[in-house]
Amino acid sequence: MTAAAGPARRTGAGRAVLLVPAGIALLAGLDAALLLLGLPAPVRADRLPRVHGMLMVLGFAGTLVALERAVALGRRWGHLSPLFLGAGGLLLLTPADLRVGKSLLVLGTAVLCVLYLRFWRRQPGPALLAQAAGALAGLGAALLWLGGLDVPRLLPWLAAFLVLTIAGERLELARVALLAPRTEQAFLACVGAVLTGTVATLLWPAPGTLLLAAALLALVAWLTAHDVARRTLRATGLPRFSAACLLAGYAWLALAGALWLLDGPITDGSRYDAVVHCVFLGFVISMIMAHAPVILPAVLRRPLPYHPVLAVPAWLLHLSLALRVLVGDLRDSTLAWRTGGVLDIVAVLLFVATAATLSVTDGAARRPRPRLPETTR
Repeated sequence: MTAAAGPARRTGAGRAVLLVPAGIALLAGLDAALLLLGLPAPVRADRLPRVHGMLMVLGFAGTLVALERAVALGRRWGHLSPLFLGAGGLLLLTPADLRVGKSLLVLGTAVLCVLYLRFWRRQPGPALLAQAAGALAGLGAALLWLGGLDVPRLLPWLAAFLVLTIAGERLELARVALLAPRTEQAFLACVGAVLTGTVATLLWPAPGTLLLAAALLALVAWLTAHDVARRTLRATGLPRFSAACLLAGYAWLALAGALWLLDGPITDGSRYDAVVHCVFLGFVISMIMAHAPVILPAVLRRPLPYHPVLAVPAWLLHLSLALRVLVGDLRDSTLAWRTGGVLDIVAVLLFVATAATLSVTDGAARRPRPRLPETTR
């Protein structure tokens, strides 16, 4: 082991500890999903269905985003953001007053906004502006939830948080192709429209939702046209896998935008279920799958080599989501909705298990074997 290997391993272990609450939030959110599907679940707690959305968006995905940003900044205080978000998610699962967990989610998203402010002082740019806009939407969602607004009314804010964060990250890669200034200006116009539409959904629900839907469709069109995924789809291995996940995610986000455009504000029923899962399963989880082999090793300092087996949970996710949304939600088939929902859960768990197995086995293979001491004659 080199001199630097010890501290690096300890750093990775410390960051892994911050991911534990995110993992618990994910499992609890999937457990709540079974309850919402009307099926038996390992844990049957009355609170779980009420906090399902916030567990998945801020407790799980928010912690992942915050940890990656804290690592990129390289300042210890930045880890307060994933710490608060993870702890807030855990407290949502306890008998403690919900306001305590909600307050920690507010603190976590607030620190995330400060992180982006520090990034902006280092190197301002349109990609960073989009991600900061997403963080502001996440803070807005946490504050409004603390103030008593229900999750269906917060759906545009939660969607804007992750959509803008991911869009900003994709712009960073697209800029490798030296985008024209007008192209970046068009991107920022889409970002501004998404944020404006998000705020407007609270004040004027019908026109605000139409603006948000149109902005999401425009953003998807921009990403599809300029993302490097269009070119890397013809490659092999990890680039092709990531590109397929990205483009499939854009298709689901476009469907969510189309449903909002056609139906206006949706706060319950099958169309609400369709929009929610198009955004947070079809788009967000697909993006996590696409980026995991690159982001997780950088954050945890553990290898996650690409293997074709990773495509199995990805295909299962999109096929099961198609069954749930296109047949179950849009054609009112309870059996398809429930079956697709269960297979969605299986796909997420299968991806986590596959990624963990690949990481552990590759790490064991790379670990140097101890040399036996030479015997003297």
